[in-house]
Amino acid sequence: MPELSRRDALRMTAGMAVLGTLGLTGCGRENATTAAKASARPVDDSPATGTVSVWAAQGDANVLDKVIKPFRAANPDATVTFTLIPNAEYYTKLQSAIAAGKGPDLAQFFPESQAQFLDPSTLRPVPEGLVAPDDFFTSLWDAGVVGGVAYTVPWYAYTYALVYRSDLARKAGVQAPTTWDATVPFLKALQDAGATRGLGADIGWDVFNGQDVAMYAWQAGGSLVSSAGRWTLNTPAMVDALEYNASFFTSKAADTGGPAFLDAQPYFVSGKTAAMITGPWVIGQLDTAAGKSGWTASHVATAPLPAGALGRVSFAAGGSWGVPADSGNADAAWKLVRYLTRPSSQVAQYRAYSSLPAVASAWNDPAIKGQPLLDAYFTQLKSTRAFPRVGTWQQVATRLGKEMEAVAKGRQSAAKAAANIQAYAESVGTGTK
Repeated sequence: MPELSRRDALRMTAGMAVLGTLGLTGCGRENATTAAKASARPVDDSPATGTVSVWAAQGDANVLDKVIKPFRAANPDATVTFTLIPNAEYYTKLQSAIAAGKGPDLAQFFPESQAQFLDPSTLRPVPEGLVAPDDFFTSLWDAGVVGGVAYTVPWYAYTYALVYRSDLARKAGVQAPTTWDATVPFLKALQDAGATRGLGADIGWDVFNGQDVAMYAWQAGGSLVSSAGRWTLNTPAMVDALEYNASFFTSKAADTGGPAFLDAQPYFVSGKTAAMITGPWVIGQLDTAAGKSGWTASHVATAPLPAGALGRVSFAAGGSWGVPADSGNADAAWKLVRYLTRPSSQVAQYRAYSSLPAVASAWNDPAIKGQPLLDAYFTQLKSTRAFPRVGTWQQVATRLGKEMEAVAKGRQSAAKAAANIQAYAESVGTGTK
């Protein structure tokens, strides 16, 4: 499944330097943003023509040749070519190509890690009227907007929810937790019902853990960057987030020694763990891990994330599309983007690869609405935020992962970790002025 390699890809991009072309600051950035808004010319409804070169990461894009068959039929004078690049190499090759002025006409991005590209010297602004921003989950659209200019259009979506062993929950007589305070008791009840550990927590202590603690900080009422563009990480909300995450381990509901990411599903199926805080891709993999068709339906349930003081906020992630500034056929590229974000195209992508729609109305299609284990993800997607649109977010998120490891293992206090995170973030800045 694509998510395994996507993790490798994001580990690769964590700490990656901002594109050399993203050197605009101060009045230079303001002038460029003004120019970007002016250059976002509308795209008409005439058929696309010419060649559109598309670069994408291997995974969800593997089925695009099938998904766009109707587009090809409706646009016979357009030729679409795909270059699919291994995830671990994708951003490196894309950055190099764009910097050399040899980028594609259309490129895929990931909303949770695309901030370094959101600049008029790198991407063209989304043309006015191309799509309706309100059609998308708000945070996914927001992930591509900087300075009031949209540079990317959401393509598919995912977020995190609680996946748990429904059979063990029934045995224990417990319901999915709705608050932080109820979470550890729920996990301990699953252990009492037969699981070795209540939670199979991610112990990579990397950028992904950093995303988790950022999510918990939002749930606690915190922010990551202020309206003035300054890091706000040394806060009571961040301390609460670090302590909440650590509580899984200090209570023995989770183990700091495992499972590793690739072991998460076998552990879950075998009963070594009984819950995961994870994305929707896992749903389609559990029958395979169990070696039995129908195992998931009788053993698994999902629920939105437990709420902190502010609520159950999660993060917005998935795939998006952007047109490089040097695209040779931007008009046709945008027309392809418009096609890919139609509800019917979103459903076709789901049928072909189980990619969940970024367009909210597409979730009403029976192919998706009839999947009960996806309901929690739909609910959660309506309560998500975009990660900071700053070039150094991946570096800061990686440091968050390391600091939360020290707290989880009892090597330092949450307050000290929050101070360390703030100091590090201030040292690397935001990549803009």
